[in-house]
Amino acid sequence: MTETERARAAGGAAGRVELLVLCTGNAARSVMAGFMLEYRAEELGLPVQVATAGTHVVAGQPMSIRTRNALDSIDELSSFLTSHHRSRQLGTDDVDRADLVVAMEADHVRFIRRTHPHAAARTATLRRLCRDLAPGPTPLAERVAALHLDEVELGGWEDVDDPAGGTDDVYVACAQQLWGLTEELAARLS
Repeated sequence: MTETERARAAGGAAGRVELLVLCTGNAARSVMAGFMLEYRAEELGLPVQVATAGTHVVAGQPMSIRTRNALDSIDELSSFLTSHHRSRQLGTDDVDRADLVVAMEADHVRFIRRTHPHAAARTATLRRLCRDLAPGPTPLAERVAALHLDEVELGGWEDVDDPAGGTDDVYVACAQQLWGLTEELAARLS
């Protein structure tokens, strides 16, 4: 068992949970959900570290104005520092470090199953985690393992629609949806 695997089994490094939030371009959904999860973890006092990445990225791009405006539409996040974001391509190190990979759609889970099969058992969509991850004091690794995520059949109901190419209203609607979902996931992580 590697050091990372031992830490994961014990509930993360020094009790900290490493989340990797994944979408396609690391430009909208994963960015918004990542900042939201950081905010919620801080608000709840959860020892959570959040990273974001994409499956098909133009690396190093700053957050778009539509994504920033969508985040600003959430009152609690309007003063949250978001300027440091730069898009990142998913790498093996990201996957290996993560206790849980939170995907925005079923295709992202399929991507992990194909390219990083060792992480399939700890990769799920945000919607599936909100529905199926048991809350409680049991270590996260045990609760995730109980879901058998590497074997579940994926469905279209799991997707958070990509706002890319949409109007400001589409981005804001996506942010509102993610705000509710991240609240549910944070409650299940605590």
